[in-house]
Amino acid sequence: MTGNYRFYKTSEGKWFIDIPEWTKDIAELQMVLGADTMLDVASGNTAECFLKISDEPFAGADEAKLMENLKESIGGGNYLMEMFRGEAVNQEMWLCEVTEYVFGYLPATIYVEVTAA
Repeated sequence: MTGNYRFYKTSEGKWFIDIPEWTKDIAELQMVLGADTMLDVASGNTAECFLKISDEPFAGADEAKLMENLKESIGGGNYLMEMFRGEAVNQEMWLCEVTEYVFGYLPATIYVEVTAA
């Protein structure tokens, strides 16, 4: 699965993924515990970021690797992005169960690239 997603930062400094068809509580779309930090980096410290994400490798992609599957406890998983755009970031992040909604499962590696709108 490959898709393009918009992420936005509210005036309160909270990051969310934009999934218009989401029918549950919007709070579940908030990016926290490292994902928000990585979005600050990816966005260049702005309030919006567009990412191409995939469970298959593609040219120009950076990798976030699953370190711990938390599906049986809090949901989602802990991921590590070692490199971003050729720079070492070693950013750990928890990606919640919305990851499973997007992909249909919890991928061992998520491939990411910042794109234009």
